[in-house]
Amino acid sequence: MAKVISINISDEKGMSKDPIQEGIFVESFGLEGDAHGGDWHRQVSILAQESIDKIAARGIKDLFPGRFAENITTEGIILHELPVGMKLLIGETLQEVTQIGKKCHSRCGIYHTVGDCVMPKEGIFTKVIKGGRIKIGDLIKILG
Repeated sequence: MAKVISINISDEKGMSKDPIQEGIFVESFGLEGDAHGGDWHRQVSILAQESIDKIAARGIKDLFPGRFAENITTEGIILHELPVGMKLLIGETLQEVTQIGKKCHSRCGIYHTVGDCVMPKEGIFTKVIKGGRIKIGDLIKILG
């Protein structure tokens, strides 16, 4: 069963995010108050705890939800295998997968702090089709 285990926010792009209990996700923007939000195709970044665990298994310490600058940390779903265009019901929101992974042109602050970054390989990005509230523990339903 796929679910949200953390919602994370920051006021600066490319940096670790701080966990919050719930977030308001705004249609055509992303997480209210987050630096990553805006009128573009990567409004929300999502990463699976299973992907974080792969990096932790290499002996890298101090990994926690939000460390890779993801807005939503999930459990129970292989995110990077979802096709672009897939729709996800997360809490009260409807989101569409717009990108799988990303190019890392230069080593970001996360890479230098953590020693590796899984977001370029296994993170996904979505745009918010229908806004609403997302809380820790909310289920994720794949539509398609």
